[in-house]
Amino acid sequence: MKQLYTLLFVLGLALNVAAQDYQLVWNEDFTDATLDKSVWNIEVNGNGGGNNELQYYCEKGVTLGVEPETGKHCLILTATKEDYQGKKCTSGRVNTKNKMTYTFGMIEARIKFPKTANGLWPAFWQMGNNYDQVGWPKCGETDIIELGHQSAFNKGTQERYFNGAMHVGSAWNTVWSDAQSVTWPYSVEDTFHIVTMIWTPTSIDMYMDKDAHPENGAYFHANLEPNDNDDYNRQLVFGKPNFVIANLAVGGNFPGISNINNVTALADGPRYMYIDWIRIYQRGDQNQSFSCPSESDPIEPEKTSGLEQPVSDSSLQGRGEKVLRDGQLFIRRGGNVYTITGQIIK
Repeated sequence: MKQLYTLLFVLGLALNVAAQDYQLVWNEDFTDATLDKSVWNIEVNGNGGGNNELQYYCEKGVTLGVEPETGKHCLILTATKEDYQGKKCTSGRVNTKNKMTYTFGMIEARIKFPKTANGLWPAFWQMGNNYDQVGWPKCGETDIIELGHQSAFNKGTQERYFNGAMHVGSAWNTVWSDAQSVTWPYSVEDTFHIVTMIWTPTSIDMYMDKDAHPENGAYFHANLEPNDNDDYNRQLVFGKPNFVIANLAVGGNFPGISNINNVTALADGPRYMYIDWIRIYQRGDQNQSFSCPSESDPIEPEKTSGLEQPVSDSSLQGRGEKVLRDGQLFIRRGGNVYTITGQIIK
């Protein structure tokens, strides 16, 4: 499926496109026989992630396979209660550090999260690719979605509760954070959902199921404000290449569970986080960049000026249709056409 190449471009020099003219630059659909190690790193450690997590991340917690209900070929992160390397459970975590990185654009992922209660902490997020040089939190962290917070367990809303967040600062004990949580109208666990983040030089917005509900507003919004202190200058910190992370943590500070026997989610066997695909679109923001040593098969047809073309995307399943109109990406649903930010087109 994949053809080796290196793609690095700063689109501010190359493209002159409209505000909503997002073009697909990367599609990872996990249909290969094995995970592409030129793009992905499998993390192996039991350090608790700085959050007192209980799992040992290992290679056996990361596989490619078929999600049984839909037949979709997915990246599968598996959490299992078992004794391993001094820990009481194993799980999976992957990242694209120093391999696939990007600055600005729209990232989408189609994910089936497991039932989290009690004790699972699945997340899809990113950090600055200068992590090895400056460390956390100077590199900046953007949590596109996290599930499993203890407050949701206490309220019985764990299937509908999630958050987006940002973290930056000069040291772990002086970090600035902005976490915005929401209790959604319907469950976002145990079925596939599309999570979207739109990252521009001046703002970050996150959406749930924009394909099915383009009218929904952002569940997270933040302006990237300047600051005289470079460590807290959000325009500076969040204006650099980032790498992508997906993981299924067990216990720790976020769920508020420190004993594996209190992780009820694993009492009846392993739990799985399925990722069908991850896609990045870009539109030509100044200082925009994308770098990857491997290319996935394209999902969009070549644009034809003046015509509206459906974009092949089986994940919509009749709920909506992505279309290209004069090179711009829109969503058509229920007789209406919307921009990717939910504005209806007259």
